[in-house]
Amino acid sequence: MREKQYNREKCVQYANQWALSRNPSYYDYEKIGGDCTNFASQCIYAGCGVMNPKLWYYGNANNKSPSWTGVGFLYDFLMNNKSVGPRGIEVLQNQIQIGDLIQLSQDGQRFSHSLIVVGIQNANYLGDILIATHSQDALNRPVATYEFQKIRFVHIIDTVKL
Repeated sequence: MREKQYNREKCVQYANQWALSRNPSYYDYEKIGGDCTNFASQCIYAGCGVMNPKLWYYGNANNKSPSWTGVGFLYDFLMNNKSVGPRGIEVLQNQIQIGDLIQLSQDGQRFSHSLIVVGIQNANYLGDILIATHSQDALNRPVATYEFQKIRFVHIIDTVKL
């Protein structure tokens, strides 16, 4: 296996193109629980160029991994992946970069919303971190405009390819 640099610009380009619409190559889960993590996975895939055929993949609406569309499952995959595909680490807010993942918890216990970072003016201030997301579609929305009890920042560190 070899490591490949994660292409943050490709991730952000994809997010900018599809944040306010839907890529017809992917099913829209909006009406059956939300599409935010599906969209986040699409963006991350655009930046890494490889899926994990067992743990993080999308074939069609009924042939996909739980980590492709589930908030907690995506987090667990990124934190624990030692095989093919993207890997991540949880970081402090001021360490976030474009192309990274932010997840929000409204109740303080279960994380339920995934956002992709598309712009940063000052990473120390949530109002200067701009995101793209589905499920209440947004592009260049400041993180500070969301209501949440907990937030976590996931930095995509690299991609492992076979």
